[in-house]
Amino acid sequence: MRKQSTLNPPLKWAGGKRWLLPWLLPLWERASTPRLVEPFCGGLAVALGLNAERALLNDVNPHLINFYLWLQRGLVVRLHLANDKELYYAYRARFNELIADPETAASQEAAELFYYLNRTGYNGLCRFNKQGAFNVPFGRYKRINYVQDFSDYQAVLKRWQFTAGDFAEIQASPVDFIYADPPYDVEFTEYSQNGFTWDDQVRLAQWLAKHPGPVVASNQATKRIVELYRGLGFQLTLLDGPRRISCTGDRTPAKEILAVRNIT
Repeated sequence: MRKQSTLNPPLKWAGGKRWLLPWLLPLWERASTPRLVEPFCGGLAVALGLNAERALLNDVNPHLINFYLWLQRGLVVRLHLANDKELYYAYRARFNELIADPETAASQEAAELFYYLNRTGYNGLCRFNKQGAFNVPFGRYKRINYVQDFSDYQAVLKRWQFTAGDFAEIQASPVDFIYADPPYDVEFTEYSQNGFTWDDQVRLAQWLAKHPGPVVASNQATKRIVELYRGLGFQLTLLDGPRRISCTGDRTPAKEILAVRNIT
């Protein structure tokens, strides 16, 4: 059995899939493939949990990927970090200034600010408006344990390749294990500047169905998502997923699907 990484995900990530590892690990072991591919790598809970020797980790959010690329270099955060409202909005403005310029969007300062905003902003949300500006408000945490030295992540992340772009641009090999956890089929679609529509959900499911190797996808179990994946020949398992973020305070488990192809 492959040994799990002892590292925790470096970011607070809405919809993180650490809770799904007990279902994913047996599938990963049975597939016994050399490389993990994630079109939506998010907070790295799955990649770290499966501890793949090789991985191709993609996300449409270039600022998230920039943070991981700096982790590969042994990032040590130099910014002053504090759970302070005035500082938060000053740093948010500076981050938006940096990402508006291609010459500074991939800078270490942008990566450090992304980490700070992630840890300090409301509920760990990552949200951008139509102009591409990060617009998550200040959080409500009494205390935040910030990390400034990420050098422990360097040895693990240096084995992995990170890309930023649309999932359809990923160059997966026929034997890769693909795990896809797209933005859920819900009203909120502002994770990236251009959102993730129902047409994107269909496009993703069809792209996954064409992959000859092992495929696993997770999503909220809406009626049309269930019909979409079932119609494409996926084996579906319904699970009670945790609901950690809710404007109303509702923590009722949300039904989710685990859709599997080409794993026996």
